Amino acid sequence: EKVSLWGVMKNCIGKDLSKIPMPVHFNEPTSFLQRLSEDLEYSKLLDRAAAARTSQERLCWVAAFTVSSYASTTSRTGKPFNPLLGETYEFDRRDDMGWRYFAEQVSHHPPICAMHSESVHGWTFWQEFEMKSKFRGKYLQIVPVGISHLKFADTGDHFTWRKVTSTVHNIIVGKLWVDQSGEMSINNHRNGDKCDLKYSAYSYFSSDTPRKVAGTVSDGKGAVHFRLLGTWSESMAAEHVADAARSPGVMWQRTPLPYDSDRMYGFTYYACSLNDTHGQEGVAPTDSRRRPDQRMMEDGKWDEATDEKVRLEEKQRAVRRKREAAKQSWQPVWFEKVDEPIAGQALHVYKGGYWEAKEAGAWQGPGGRTLPDIF
Repeated sequence: EKVSLWGVMKNCIGKDLSKIPMPVHFNEPTSFLQRLSEDLEYSKLLDRAAAARTSQERLCWVAAFTVSSYASTTSRTGKPFNPLLGETYEFDRRDDMGWRYFAEQVSHHPPICAMHSESVHGWTFWQEFEMKSKFRGKYLQIVPVGISHLKFADTGDHFTWRKVTSTVHNIIVGKLWVDQSGEMSINNHRNGDKCDLKYSAYSYFSSDTPRKVAGTVSDGKGAVHFRLLGTWSESMAAEHVADAARSPGVMWQRTPLPYDSDRMYGFTYYACSLNDTHGQEGVAPTDSRRRPDQRMMEDGKWDEATDEKVRLEEKQRAVRRKREAAKQSWQPVWFEKVDEPIAGQALHVYKGGYWEAKEAGAWQGPGGRTLPDIF
């Protein structure tokens, strides 16, 4: 039976949707922890950045990496499952991509994901992701909150940026589509290099290129070294303002979708691998791959998935009520909240121990902490 999106959403106008339970019919069979890992789909851009000759050229590659993370949204309108408190996700791609990724749902109200990834190519990427979502009637606006960090071991270059606003259009009638808009500043805190990018909102009346992204890379004194131009859906290029021979040219191009992607929630090849257990054996009991409602949905068991989602959410509420009655507060297992001097705000950062626990085959958190029973 077809479920009307408008029938569910009409009572949510002006509300923060992160606090409103949604039927599984509007989901895709991934969690936000998994979806966040898709930022690394084009991680080879960071490998190129690690090998760059100058810090400004490195920033060009980093900028292309930040843009590439939006490419899959052209075909994706399904909502990922909200992770349960304490849910985790690991993705070990050292064999083919040189990195491993780990994330944990560190807060439920507000919903916050924290992730940490490290590469054999000398970079570390971490972020805390929270979003504010408002339904305005004809469209849904998603405003990310949190800062992304990227650090290169060889030079100490430490970059930070904030994600731009996503807007889902045609909520009432028509085919859903997603747009990205806003301004992004990528800062190198080691030397003051900066990249300013503008994501132009789509306009039916504009002759400008749809999904356009344009910007500049400047040094700590404000002198522009590179100009960047492209789209967040297809490709990005950079040119040196004074010497064409030093231009990186086309840095990123989107990988074509699988031929039957429209029958697979618009997934990319990378996204199709997120729930795969081959080569990912021995994941934690809290891993998203073990979440039963999500797996049931992927297997086409919609009614069972809906019932199981209700059970899991009620179990989570019961545990929270018990914790509150005992006047206890939740503390993440693998991340801890610290004052981050670079960002100038508190941030959940990885405190270590996950991969060691997996290797030992003994699933305990730091200090011998027992993992929560969330499923």
